[in-house]
Amino acid sequence: MRVTQYQTVWQLTFYPALFPVNCYLVEEENEVTLIDAALPGSYKGIIQAVNQLGKPLQRILLTHAHGDHVGSLDALTQAFPHAKVMISERDSFLLQGDTSLRHDEPQTPIKGGIPKHVQTKPHQLLRGGETIGSLLAISTPGHTPGSMSFLDTRNGTVIAGDAFQLRGGIAVSGQIKWSFPFPAFATWNKEEAIKSAQLLADKAPSCLAVGHGHFLRSPAERMKQAIQKAKKG
Repeated sequence: MRVTQYQTVWQLTFYPALFPVNCYLVEEENEVTLIDAALPGSYKGIIQAVNQLGKPLQRILLTHAHGDHVGSLDALTQAFPHAKVMISERDSFLLQGDTSLRHDEPQTPIKGGIPKHVQTKPHQLLRGGETIGSLLAISTPGHTPGSMSFLDTRNGTVIAGDAFQLRGGIAVSGQIKWSFPFPAFATWNKEEAIKSAQLLADKAPSCLAVGHGHFLRSPAERMKQAIQKAKKG
């Protein structure tokens, strides 16, 4: 596991050389929030990182319900039984293995590794606009119907799940980077993804943190370029 820090946000990267999967610890004054639960087996490294910060883990936020973002969820809720689990209302159904579409959604199939045996039940369902500690929850559908991003309002870091990828070059979800095509292959709807990418760009983040790839500081221009490329198809 590789650990990288940007201000209040700690990036934990599993399999950094082969198939990098990130989750994040957001440090508050007296507590810690985990964003995403990485892969099955990642819980040991996550527990170690939380313990090193020396503050209680109060929340586990999930950007979306793909297996590489919820893989250690059950193990972590056992290790931190007081931590409140939060996911979007929409992706709470994916967390239960339900990939059916709603009548008002684009009827493109939901893709990617949907978990089938997660036992954890969320404590709170998000719709976007909630303030969770120092984080603002933002609804960013596209990669999945209920994908969420989280903005650290103290310093402008946005943790965007798979709304963008940075491994293999910056891209909006759904745009293939052949050196690392997996996020694109797992994307539900490209048009929704572009809208969400623009919403995040409009927040003018100081740093972009995603599920796959390093932190990107001062990302505005590169986010804009990626969005323009995605619009061209």
